Amino acid sequence: MKLSETVPGVALNTLSRVAGRPAGAATFALFHMPLARSTARPAERELIERAHVGRVELEGKHAVTYEWGEGTRTVLLVHGWQSRGSRLSELVTAFLDRGYRVVAFDAPGHGAASGRSATILDYRTVLTTLHERYGAFDGLVAHSLGTLASFFALRHGVKAERIVTVSGVCDFDYLVDEFTSALGLRPRLKAELHRRIARDLFPGLPADRSPFSAAHTAEEVDAPLLVIHDADDTRIGVEQGRRLSGAFGERARLVVTSGLGHRRILGDPEVVRAAVDFVEHGPGASHNTNRTDVHLFATLE
Repeated sequence: MKLSETVPGVALNTLSRVAGRPAGAATFALFHMPLARSTARPAERELIERAHVGRVELEGKHAVTYEWGEGTRTVLLVHGWQSRGSRLSELVTAFLDRGYRVVAFDAPGHGAASGRSATILDYRTVLTTLHERYGAFDGLVAHSLGTLASFFALRHGVKAERIVTVSGVCDFDYLVDEFTSALGLRPRLKAELHRRIARDLFPGLPADRSPFSAAHTAEEVDAPLLVIHDADDTRIGVEQGRRLSGAFGERARLVVTSGLGHRRILGDPEVVRAAVDFVEHGPGASHNTNRTDVHLFATLE
C-alpha cells in the first residue's frame, strides 16, 4: 500500500468516527480525484503538436480533444485513470497509417484538461459530445477505466461499429473494492461510498444493476468486441477481461498476453496491430499466436 494512499485512509477513518456524513462526502470526492496528472512525453508532445485541438465544456471544467488525419473512417481512443489521450500514441500512429481519422481526448482532471476530478458522467458527456460531432465511430479502443466509461456511454446512445478494450475495467464495483482496500477504509465508509455512488452516479439503474457494469450492456451493445488483457496486470486483474468477454459470448474474442502489465501493453507492437486489424477487418482478423516471445499473445481464447 502506498503512503499517499494510507495517509488519506487514516484521516477518513478517523473523521468517520465523529462525523460520518462529512467523511462520506470526502471519500466520494477523493474517489473521483486523480492523485497524479500524467505529463506528455517528448514523442507524445510531437504528436499533440500535429493535432487539431479542441474542447468539450462541462460544468465548471473542460476536456481537451485531439483530432488527427482526414480519413473518412473515424476511430475514438479512450484513456484510463491518471492517464491522457497521448498515452495511446502508438495506436494513433497505427490508425493514421491505415488512413483513419483518429480522435482522442484528455478527460477533466487529466492531461491538459482543466479541473481536479472526473466522474464516469464526465466521460459519458465527452463521448456523447464527440459522437454528436463525428457520428457513429468505425472503431472505439479503450484502456483501463476508459473501458467502463465507454460502455456507459454506449449504453446511452454512443455508437461504434467495432470495439477493442485493453486492460479494461468491467465492473464499477471493482473500482470501489480496489479503492477502499488500498486506503484501508472502514466498512461504514465503504457502505457510505456505495450509497453516494448509487444516488449521484446511477440513480436510474435498478438496485440489482447498480453500480454499473459493462457486463450489463451485452443486450444493448451489439458491436463485436476484442478484449485484450495481460495475465500479469497488477492494476486491473485479468479476471475483469474474462468477465467482460464472457458477458458478450460469441461476439467477443479474448486475448490474454503475458509480461506486459497494465501500461506497457499499450505500446506493444503486436497488441497495437491486433487492435487496428480488428477495427479494420472485424472478428475475422488474424492474430499471431505463434510468436516465441512469451510476452506476446500467450493464449487466444
